[in-house]
Amino acid sequence: MNLRSIILARCMLSILAILLLMDISTACATESDQPVATKKPEPADMIIAVINSIPLTKRDVDSRGKLFALSTGLPVSQEIMNRLRPQIIRQLIDERLRTQEILERHINVTPQQIAAAISNIERRNNLPKGSLIAHFKQDDLALTTLIDQLRVQIGWMQVLKQELGPRSRVSSIDIAQRQAALKREAGHPEYQISEIFIKVNDPRKDKNELALVQTIIDQLRKGAPFPIVAAQFSQSQTALNGGSMGWVQEDELDPSVIKIVRSMPVGVGAISNPIKVPGGFLIITLNGKRIIGKEIGHLISIRQVFLPFSTPLDPRHVTPQQEATLQKAMHVMQTAHSCPDMEKLNKEEGEKRPTNPGELVLERLNPQMQAILTNLPIGQVSKPVVSHEGIALLMVCSKQQKNFSTRSASEIADQLMEERIEQVSRQLDSDLHRRAMIETRIKSYAY
Repeated sequence: MNLRSIILARCMLSILAILLLMDISTACATESDQPVATKKPEPADMIIAVINSIPLTKRDVDSRGKLFALSTGLPVSQEIMNRLRPQIIRQLIDERLRTQEILERHINVTPQQIAAAISNIERRNNLPKGSLIAHFKQDDLALTTLIDQLRVQIGWMQVLKQELGPRSRVSSIDIAQRQAALKREAGHPEYQISEIFIKVNDPRKDKNELALVQTIIDQLRKGAPFPIVAAQFSQSQTALNGGSMGWVQEDELDPSVIKIVRSMPVGVGAISNPIKVPGGFLIITLNGKRIIGKEIGHLISIRQVFLPFSTPLDPRHVTPQQEATLQKAMHVMQTAHSCPDMEKLNKEEGEKRPTNPGELVLERLNPQMQAILTNLPIGQVSKPVVSHEGIALLMVCSKQQKNFSTRSASEIADQLMEERIEQVSRQLDSDLHRRAMIETRIKSYAY
């Protein structure tokens, strides 16, 4: 994976995750958008801040807040949005500074690059071509929001490439040194962690930041997707990757974090309480835990046929169409004998769900899917998996045992490059803030 691919993959996540959740009802946004009857509405073009002579308006902030409500899929009250507003403003100021740096370096992001980025998002997630644009139009969300965000992310990628210079190449010596370090750590635990970092400017006055952290934790525990919230609000470079830190050893973590991860349940979406670390507060979730040098698992490739219901399933009142769909599923079980058969059948059904979800690690799937796939012979159709939306049938195409703790040279090179990217981006962001003239016009919106 080259530098451009690494950075672009990381930068696209916040937009990708939001778009993939656009199927959620917009009722949550409607609730959070209710105006306060006792107050006169503030004009949308009211200037909240000026960043190096470039204005940031209330419309910009409200648009991002609405996007957060849509992406979490939860009812977000006005009170919660008021708590989140300072963080929204911080994020938008960061984007303004990055945009100005992109323009100063005369970096031009072409329509072809934006179109390629959208196609890349669809391809990586097995979405039909053009579906992301359709989602935006369907939810009456301005297409310019997507394009503007992509333009900043792609432009910033090119800025980081310029900053890295000769360091954009990982040498064989670098890889060998990391491999030797991993061998020395064999037998010790390592953790797959996602984080949300909230910066505290003055440790003596962290009450507001702590309240924000608690609000975010409450939303996460109600079901808000961690990658979405991290991408929108975390002030760590891992925000570009949905908060994912990847696999880390204990000597890379703050002592207060080590104490928490040692006792956290793995892979169940548990959310930590606020963790005070140098510079701010941390929220973490533990996605995986393994012993360095040993994690035996199975890599499988599957194909899926999804037969949709015309209306959501009510087990007490099954419709004739739903009965017919079940009969069709039984027919698929008898007639599909290969993965190409499954691909053909799902295409005939309009490919409402991806035919090929990509290679999957069996042991990392949810318990229900593990129960279905663990003992399913290769080339045999599973029993129907019934949901409110329709019936899925699965087939295992290949299955191989693998030691997932063994990292290839390319994986190590990618990790080293990501570390360099994080370091350069953090330093450049800091420099931009230090040189910037940022004027807050509305005290109630101060960040």
